[in-house]
Amino acid sequence: MWEFGRLGVRGWDTGKGRACDHGGLMDASWRVPRVWRVLLRFSRVLVPLICRLRISGEVPAELRRGPLILAANHVSPVDPILMTAACSIAGVAPRFMATGGLFDAPIAGWAMRASGHLRVDRYTARAAEALPTAAEALKAGSVVLVYPEGRIGLDPWMWPERGKTGVARMAAMSGAPVIPVAQWGSHAVLPYASPTDIVRSVLRAMWRRPVVQIRFGEPVDLSGLTGTAGAQAMRATDRIVQAIADTLVPLREDEPELPHFVDTTRPADMSRVRKRPRVR
Repeated sequence: MWEFGRLGVRGWDTGKGRACDHGGLMDASWRVPRVWRVLLRFSRVLVPLICRLRISGEVPAELRRGPLILAANHVSPVDPILMTAACSIAGVAPRFMATGGLFDAPIAGWAMRASGHLRVDRYTARAAEALPTAAEALKAGSVVLVYPEGRIGLDPWMWPERGKTGVARMAAMSGAPVIPVAQWGSHAVLPYASPTDIVRSVLRAMWRRPVVQIRFGEPVDLSGLTGTAGAQAMRATDRIVQAIADTLVPLREDEPELPHFVDTTRPADMSRVRKRPRVR
């Protein structure tokens, strides 16, 4: 297991977005923007102020250059910041698929656009544009990070809930492999209700510095799927979400039911609950 701050530095060629010889990005059609390279490094300074980030597993060196889909469970509003730091350490610079509202914010929106992230205008006529755009980004050599649940999960026991088929369809359209990423503990950093009372939440996190774990799993086997395109997408989605849950199991062996830290601002939604994996 890696612990934040104890890993050797990985870096990028600042001129062309290539990897330095000690790891990181490889030459690809899509170049990592300078703004995103700076934010990736800055996240490794910011995150230790609010938690103790522990990373396990790895992204295989041959996949770090892309095309690659990272599929993660969604626990807290702070997840993208923690995932940015974890990916920086793991040597990948993913393009996040994020809600369109972030792109419209005055400062965050500029950073999202300048970093090359991918906009998803949910519940609008433009929502259908997100998948082909992401598929083209993958074909250009990008790593794309997406939350298959499509929201912060509301499973009462905080296991991954049933996912949307978008990730599976992206994989089918682009041929990109999918690596599951499990995270646990970020709900103790920022609660579901953030940004409500966010100052108090951040100060509490800085004082307690809770442990947050992120684990990169093994590529998901999406071979042998049968049926119509829709049926294959549903079966592939089940495999992807199950892989995320299996990757999460080692991170919460001592809290398989309710978590030790309970976020009282988090509502429960039984409509998309999956069967919980067994924890030995």
